Amino acid sequence: MKNNIILITGATSGIGKATAQQLAKDFPKHEIWLTGRRKERLQLLQQEISTDRVRTFCFDIRNRNEVEHFLSENREELNRVSILVNNAGLALGLDSFAEASLDDWEQMIDTNVKGLLYITRGILPYMEEQKNGHIINIGSIAGRAVYPKGHVYNATKFAVRALTEALRIDTLGKNIRVSSIDPGMVETEFALVRFKGEEEKAKSVYQGFNALQAEDIAETISWCLSRPAHVNIQEILIMPTDQATPRDVFRK
Repeated sequence: MKNNIILITGATSGIGKATAQQLAKDFPKHEIWLTGRRKERLQLLQQEISTDRVRTFCFDIRNRNEVEHFLSENREELNRVSILVNNAGLALGLDSFAEASLDDWEQMIDTNVKGLLYITRGILPYMEEQKNGHIINIGSIAGRAVYPKGHVYNATKFAVRALTEALRIDTLGKNIRVSSIDPGMVETEFALVRFKGEEEKAKSVYQGFNALQAEDIAETISWCLSRPAHVNIQEILIMPTDQATPRDVFRK
């Protein structure tokens, strides 16, 4: 009998990469499937963890056709996916509502909301058939409290929170756990992506205080997954000690 599968989206960097490394260590009997848009990074991570246990799939989760192709190509094995970590997501820009880029808005909505929907809709029927599964959605403090110029990014993370709660209700009684992990500031490529490669601007976001690290979130995900089968950690809000709200950060 083949081993169960952990499927992680957005695994090429940050929380996704750290989660792949952590879960590979903590769940040695599982296969690890990693998705992302950067093929070279996926391959490097595969080599780092284990070429025997890890499979990589390079596609854009925003693209419904690409997601459906992934699902179709692997449909014979999808009934082994017992853990889905919906990590793929991003923020773009920090402009006022009137000045923000419509392209940025579309990319955030397509990635953070529609991408999550596409992959979850594709995997969920197999979990229901097996009467076994755990879905973890990576949300954000931005899905709980709005901050200036966050508008559409906030909206996408509020949507993730609502979808997580709705999914938990829809799967009630089917032995499927649904959890959300909502971090505060995590020092990853998040700010670099938001500011479109402006390194100094991105670095300034994390200066003067100890931000969370990707490994902190990966360890939290692993802890949620390792609870007894009758226990579901529905949601976790995890913040740096020096952050109280999206706006209130103590910098030394």
